[in-house]
Amino acid sequence: MSGGSAATKVSLAEANLALAARYAPIFYQGLGETPRFDYITNFDFDDDWQGDNNWQNAEDPRFPLAAWVYFSVCETTTHYFIHYAVFHPRDWKGGNRRGVVMSDLLRLGARYGRNYDPTGVVDDLVLAHENDLEGCLVVVAKARAGQSAGERVVFVESLAHNKFLRYRPGSGQSQDTIRLENQRPLLFIEPRGHGIEAYRGSQRQLRASVKGTVRYEYTGQPGVPGDGDPPPQLGYALVPIETTLWTRAQSGRNETYGEQFNYGTRHITVGGRRRGIWLGVLGSAFLGTHGGRNMARPPWGWFDRNERHRPLGEWYFDPAVTIKRHFQLGNSFSTSYTAHPLLRPAASRSQRD
Repeated sequence: MSGGSAATKVSLAEANLALAARYAPIFYQGLGETPRFDYITNFDFDDDWQGDNNWQNAEDPRFPLAAWVYFSVCETTTHYFIHYAVFHPRDWKGGNRRGVVMSDLLRLGARYGRNYDPTGVVDDLVLAHENDLEGCLVVVAKARAGQSAGERVVFVESLAHNKFLRYRPGSGQSQDTIRLENQRPLLFIEPRGHGIEAYRGSQRQLRASVKGTVRYEYTGQPGVPGDGDPPPQLGYALVPIETTLWTRAQSGRNETYGEQFNYGTRHITVGGRRRGIWLGVLGSAFLGTHGGRNMARPPWGWFDRNERHRPLGEWYFDPAVTIKRHFQLGNSFSTSYTAHPLLRPAASRSQRD
């Protein structure tokens, strides 16, 4: 996977896009009092990669909020793992003004020595902040050898406020099941805070969506909501994480990332053999100055607050191991990768066996 001609690399990118498109979730985006701040869009919706002007530019009608969703694909001998990440310029839980004021007061208290929440959980639950990126992982079982059909979604996990929610396909009405529509998971994105969970159409989800919902479905074209009443549905397009958010993270802190983390060497299994891949220092939280500072994270900065002992970014870097642990799967579930973004030359600065 790390070599080949330019034509091979193009065909790989096309194959990954086709796979991600086939299983792309249907997102029911809940809308708060100001629907514009809940529309899905891309980080550079305002034509730059500067993180600390997104809160302000989100309310500027000169910038259309076209619907893009980020994705990444990796593969083992038995399954595909597809990450999807959804961006909003504002996490505005607590309201546009009140939430920011509360964030400022809590930050001021911490500055003077009040350790109000050493875990960081309260921050993510109550603080408004600039930029917001949450997402999901869709796991697809491959068809058996010699069969032309049989691929199917078998597991879905979503991120909601530093908690990975775990689902198997089913009715969607029980806590641990999720509905599929033509093998596309149905997911609900809460208004204002943008945590992602299984879509149930429940009274709780409907009450939270005071201005209704927008059904976002993959069409290959980024829909634009406009300035009038919220549309009932919009199409979205997919863009690779590798050529956007990941590329920007390679230099650590910059105009996009306000925090960085030394990931050192990470090990994954490739072809049945453990392999060390040097990642080093990467941007780990987006630059944001409104409300809680630098609180939104890229997928390699995501974590489960109940698994803080796990290596940061494991859910993104090694999804096979994570899913096998979460669902207590047996040896027939392979954790040996045949394709992975980290195995491609542009993914890391160097590799060490």
